[in-house]
Amino acid sequence: MVQPVIVSAVRTAIGRSFKGSLVNVPSETLATTIVTEAVRRSGIDPALVDDVILAELNYGGGDLARYAAVASGMTSVPGQAVNRHCAGSLTAIANAAAHVGVGAERVIVAGGVQSLSTAPIMKWRVPGVEFEFKEPWIPPSHPETPDAPTLDMAITVGWNTAKAVGISRAEMDAWAARSHQRAIDAIDAGKFQDEIVSLKAQLPDGSIVDFAVDEHPRRGTTVERLAALPVLHPEIDGFSITAGNSSGINDAAAAVTVVGDDVAAAQGVEVLAKVRAWANVAVTPRDNGLAASAVIGKVLGRAGLAVGDVTLWEINEAFASTPIAAVREHGMDEELVNFSGSGCSLGHPISASGARMVTTLIYELRRRGGGVGVAAMCAGGGQGGALVIEV
Repeated sequence: MVQPVIVSAVRTAIGRSFKGSLVNVPSETLATTIVTEAVRRSGIDPALVDDVILAELNYGGGDLARYAAVASGMTSVPGQAVNRHCAGSLTAIANAAAHVGVGAERVIVAGGVQSLSTAPIMKWRVPGVEFEFKEPWIPPSHPETPDAPTLDMAITVGWNTAKAVGISRAEMDAWAARSHQRAIDAIDAGKFQDEIVSLKAQLPDGSIVDFAVDEHPRRGTTVERLAALPVLHPEIDGFSITAGNSSGINDAAAAVTVVGDDVAAAQGVEVLAKVRAWANVAVTPRDNGLAASAVIGKVLGRAGLAVGDVTLWEINEAFASTPIAAVREHGMDEELVNFSGSGCSLGHPISASGARMVTTLIYELRRRGGGVGVAAMCAGGGQGGALVIEV
């Protein structure tokens, strides 16, 4: 088989949904920006691109990948939409690696896009009633049960995980505070500059800015400030999930270019990383937050690796309880996990988060002289996804 490799990786800065810098930037613009830049950075002739695969969620259909291909001038390139909730863009990259690995395609741009700020509002016709609609409506990710509500991830992911593993409020607040500090430190050190593509954004006041710095991390976040926040469900005895130890609601896009190592050699382009393995799992929706832990074991087995072989980890902070549970189960060194922040601080632009994680891993591993990186996350409906790369 051909070895799939990544020859470019790029993301936008992450905005705060509904009130941040990307509030007036639609999904189509984010998608076109990221696909165009991924191809440009790859050094590959756009005429050689075989496909674009982008994750999208709550976009309402339309196929962002095909839109971006055409808008980027690649009118002969098809586009594929992927939905695996939070793990969608990890799946998009895995799909690209699989196609390239078996020789079905040679060059694929893969990633994800999320603009909750401009997402359409859907309505659903109540079956059996001719003119009755439920609006707004979000399609469910799983059959709802009392312990796994479909629209309240604070319970289904955050709280259920904390209860199952015995994670305290103090531990989650400490993890979230560290996440913000690491993200701020990374921004101040300029670590994200190479991985971010700047784009023009119209702010709510009508002014135009070059948006190139993640805006969700909060300076001055401390454990004490997080401890003062109210829990999201005070009516539930012992509830410990707050807005502070949860991920943000965010907009962003990220993409990589995946090619065969033979294509990279023939085109004379630099290989940034090898794609070594990928995996997906499912658990009962009640245990959604534990899916990240489960998929890590599966993907390490596929790659023939042990925990100690991994140089750096990105485990998405859908809630702080998620990476804490994974660290405990697998005995990881938490200093190697979410080295520049994650969902609690950088934010969680759902369909883009996986590709963002892979992009950040690539650039950080290159700064450290190489190594193995694992990106893993839970996903709606009781799913989990992971990808192993080597720089």
